Amino acid sequence: MTDLFRTALAETGAALDGIAPDSIAAACDRIAGDKALVLYGCGREGLMMRALAMRLHHLGLHVAMQGDMAAPPVGPGDLLVVSAGPGELATVTALMGVARRDGADVLLFTAEPQAKAAALANQTLVIPAQTMARDQGAGAGVLPMGSVFEAALFFLFEVMVLRLRDQLAQTPEAMRARHTNLE
Repeated sequence: MTDLFRTALAETGAALDGIAPDSIAAACDRIAGDKALVLYGCGREGLMMRALAMRLHHLGLHVAMQGDMAAPPVGPGDLLVVSAGPGELATVTALMGVARRDGADVLLFTAEPQAKAAALANQTLVIPAQTMARDQGAGAGVLPMGSVFEAALFFLFEVMVLRLRDQLAQTPEAMRARHTNLE
């Protein structure tokens, strides 16, 4: 393995090590307990949110991506799950406001818990990773822009899925049965 791989893995591992375990458990409880889940993220964070949405579907949950034609409206009892690593993304903040106005709860994944968007969330899970908010100057890591945050999201979501699988009493076979056959 090259030094760049080791450094990239170390940066991602440090971000994952910095996540409060109780916040992971609380996020899983919130996801497992809501009737409709709508997920959203911008750019590469959006790709990680799509990966999570797919796995939540495999777990048998009612989930959609905001912006897809089949995304339902959200209201009381529903959960909007969003990612805004750098803290403030206009689209994310606007969607959070609409969800809260209409009675839905909001779960936010971010590296910047002091940002204005965090005040709109019912729950915030902090991933202490480099994002585009802090990717320049002294202390910037080897991975560019928000790559550490995005990589940490992927690994965090996979671990959350394992926890949710047990919490929801789903088997690997049941998850596999929900996987598309249109490939």
